[in-house]
Amino acid sequence: VQLQASGGGLVRPGESLRLSCVASGFTLEYYALGWFRRAPGKEREGVSCISTSDGSKYYEDSVKGRFTISSDAAKNTVYLQMNNLKPEDTAKYYCAAVRSYYPSLNFWEYDYWGQGTQVTVSS
Repeated sequence: VQLQASGGGLVRPGESLRLSCVASGFTLEYYALGWFRRAPGKEREGVSCISTSDGSKYYEDSVKGRFTISSDAAKNTVYLQMNNLKPEDTAKYYCAAVRSYYPSLNFWEYDYWGQGTQVTVSS
């Protein structure tokens, strides 16, 4: 079971990025997927999550209206579209998966983790 995250980079405030997380060794069906981030000196926090069973989605308050999570079963991939990026979004972003109908923003509920991709927002 592997998760491969990509799509990070250096952008200016107000710009956009799309993160991708490709799953291998398992199919996303019946899994909950989450995006998490960790900024230097801060705790890991849940950003967004999605259930591949019913499509339910949740977002951390600071990213609501700016970030959108989605999944593509054919590509076994989960995306995080990040618009209107702010300097406080700077962090390493990780995708994670757990076999569950219920998505969660709690990192301890996830079993599988990708390696992370760096997002830096700076003028």
